[in-house]
Amino acid sequence: MIRVLLLMLIPLFMSVNAQAQTASVERGATLFQSECARCHVRADIEMRISNDWIGKPASELYQAIMATMPAETPGSLSPDQYLDLTAHVMQMGGVNASVAGLSANELAELTIQQGASGDNGPDYYAWTTMSGGLNANRYAPLEQINASNVQDLQIAWRWKADNFGPRPEGLNVTTPLMVNGVLYATAGTTRNVVAIDAESGQTLWMWRPMEGDRFEDSPRKNSGKGVAYWADGDQEVIFVVTPGYYLAALDAKTGNLLKSFGNDGMLDLMDGMRFSDTRDDRDITLTFPATVVNDVLVVGAAHQVSMRPPHADNVKGDVRGFDARTGKLLWTHRNIPMPGEDGYETWLNDSASRSGNGGVWANISADPELGLVYLPVESGTGDRFGGGRPGTNLFTGSVVAVDYRTGERKWFFQHLRHDIWDYDTPTVPILADLPDGRKVLVQLTKQAFAYVLDRETGEPIWEMEERPVPQTDVPGEWTSPTQPFPTRPPAYDRQGISEKDLVNFTPEIYEQAKEAVKPYRMGPLYQPPSLANAEDGTLGTLSLPGTLGGTNWEGGVYDPETGMLYVASRTEVAVLSLVPGEQFSTTDWIQGPARTPNVDGIPIVQPPWGRITAIDLNKGDIAWQMANADTPERIKNHPLLRGVELDRTGIPTRSGLLVTKSLLFAGEGQGGNPIFRAHDKATGEILAEIDLPASQTGLPMTYVQNGKQYIVMAVSGSGPAEIIALTLPN
Repeated sequence: MIRVLLLMLIPLFMSVNAQAQTASVERGATLFQSECARCHVRADIEMRISNDWIGKPASELYQAIMATMPAETPGSLSPDQYLDLTAHVMQMGGVNASVAGLSANELAELTIQQGASGDNGPDYYAWTTMSGGLNANRYAPLEQINASNVQDLQIAWRWKADNFGPRPEGLNVTTPLMVNGVLYATAGTTRNVVAIDAESGQTLWMWRPMEGDRFEDSPRKNSGKGVAYWADGDQEVIFVVTPGYYLAALDAKTGNLLKSFGNDGMLDLMDGMRFSDTRDDRDITLTFPATVVNDVLVVGAAHQVSMRPPHADNVKGDVRGFDARTGKLLWTHRNIPMPGEDGYETWLNDSASRSGNGGVWANISADPELGLVYLPVESGTGDRFGGGRPGTNLFTGSVVAVDYRTGERKWFFQHLRHDIWDYDTPTVPILADLPDGRKVLVQLTKQAFAYVLDRETGEPIWEMEERPVPQTDVPGEWTSPTQPFPTRPPAYDRQGISEKDLVNFTPEIYEQAKEAVKPYRMGPLYQPPSLANAEDGTLGTLSLPGTLGGTNWEGGVYDPETGMLYVASRTEVAVLSLVPGEQFSTTDWIQGPARTPNVDGIPIVQPPWGRITAIDLNKGDIAWQMANADTPERIKNHPLLRGVELDRTGIPTRSGLLVTKSLLFAGEGQGGNPIFRAHDKATGEILAEIDLPASQTGLPMTYVQNGKQYIVMAVSGSGPAEIIALTLPN
């Protein structure tokens, strides 16, 4: 509807007389105060400009303001008043300080850029969601830190989490937000929320959930991935999902609970969930923040890893929308349908009623213009055995688009049918606006495929092929006869394993590798799990990519200026081994011993064992690919490799990426080296290596405060976890 209104208003905008008044920020401020301030504050405007308007013509913002403001009577002001209002909104959003004095025709020629003009870039740039915007691009149009000076980056401050939580936290994976000069992050196993001064690293306030048994019983006790931010005309709010599965609303200025939300600031997310009668525990939580779309909070669900579930049934991971002001439930999307609902027939033998999980444990993206949120849905209960849920199991293994206001499903794409590989949907869908104007969605997966879809319809951009896949011989199991394979882009990491994939640095090593894999089955992508000590004497199936991917929750980043997608992935084999459930589970089969074969500590497959790939989404081609880390010393100095010259091997970690106007940044992730690299976006060439106190573990983000650009990330692996800020010297 908004799009139609904008088209109707274009002639009105273009007809504004060239002799009409020029834009006045002062008059616009008066109008904003009288007509708009009850619904919007500066931080809200900053967030919306940053997320939705950078790089677009200023005339489109003018038209949108005319079509939607004031909220009760859009279009009721004069064209000149809307021109003034646009000037004020752009100044509030930190863009184009020279808007004042422009005519409507001159405004039409202006492209919105973030920040005040100047040789050093903007004076202020916010980072308002975990993924850098509702589009999950993790892109910032900043270039103060660039190829000419990135080697000079130094630590501006270090924030230490030593005393947060009941014990020092060794691993932190939070991604801070930055709004109005304040960073908001999570720390400690109890998931404390902290506010940190963006320039000095000083702690401003801390909030600690007090959950008692709910914390002790939580399936995922950790600091989580971060928080969500929301603002209206009266207040700024930080939302966090606790380990015990409460949603807390905090005053962003004080850290105090907002009594107007939920039950004195807390909303019990377990209320209304579809729990199983077969389990006494409450296997549900969430480590990712809620997604805020206008005034709606969208909240997913996570469970324990389901390799050895006590039952085939479990709580169902429904996704819900809540009113951001009150916590009132607005809608529920059932990823596992009820009888009579679409998709129920894909759970054969009425198995949907006896199955659980199917949550959205990864981050959720949104397109407010289309009115859609995009849900990356995981698998049903049983990461290795799905005999209790025969069928393709909609809407698991899918990306699902729903109306953020009502929860109505608009489309879905199932990329994985009847998951028994733990290839659930692990990453936030990336919403890419291509340079040619196409609006697409990219779903990265553990399979190392990038599924590229039209984000309005869900239709694949390039042909999708249904290909036969190997079938199970496990008693009681069911496998889909085919799976969808994208024709473009090609897989960005290795898929399937055979003798040709085994490590072959020397003939001796290759022979040892062939001997090491003899007790296992091997095969192409989607080779199913197999029984340990089966009739053929094997101990299970070797699977590549393994359980952790491919790509995991860290996902990728997208550069809207070039149409280039950057993805980090790992090449590591998993053993899919099944043994009887017996005393551990009521299911027939559960994950058994899973020791991955190797050659005296050398990984069983050829390197690179971790990589960064640049995918050109304009064409669907791989532009370049490189190993994500240097060859480990233990490999360089291995006795079997004396005298052997090795190419850079990379390591099987999960790198965190960030892309700016000037550079691609990459850490090495948990278990990697304490190094942060800057790459040339066009070639992958390493331009700088910055030493860190510990390995990057939270996703890096960037912002500008008082004219200075910072890059901030959580680091872990050398004592208690920290949050650090990098910047250029004064």
